[in-house]
Amino acid sequence: MDAVIALDPRKIIVNSKSKNKKDVIKELTHLFFKQGDVSNEDDFLSDVYEREKEGPTGIGDLVAIPHGKGKSVVKPSVALATLSNEIPWESLDDAGARIVVLFAVTNDSEGSREHLKLLSEFAKKLGNDNVLEKLTKANTVSEIISAFK
Repeated sequence: MDAVIALDPRKIIVNSKSKNKKDVIKELTHLFFKQGDVSNEDDFLSDVYEREKEGPTGIGDLVAIPHGKGKSVVKPSVALATLSNEIPWESLDDAGARIVVLFAVTNDSEGSREHLKLLSEFAKKLGNDNVLEKLTKANTVSEIISAFK
């Protein structure tokens, strides 16, 4: 599965007005819940915050890739938000975030394998300056999806 296939238009937020990490993670988690990817929003949020304690999920260039793994995840999934404004986020380059890709990972080994494949695919795409520029300028869901093509 590649990054484009993994992106579901129902799990993309363009120009989110979220002012902080907590808000955007909650916003994306709600999309997972609405699509049946997580069974309990609060449990999933707890899983994401547990992972956040382990180290920065900001990978640089205003991109963050948080994830939650736990029993509340019904199926592996990806949600993405572009933000109207940079928000504070612990990152490898000490910059904040304007693009947030949230992963929901199941507890089983198949879910972990799928997560690693997707993470690698997204990291490759998000390491491309051209893709990043398109994402930050995107004003529609279709522009976000086409940025990954």
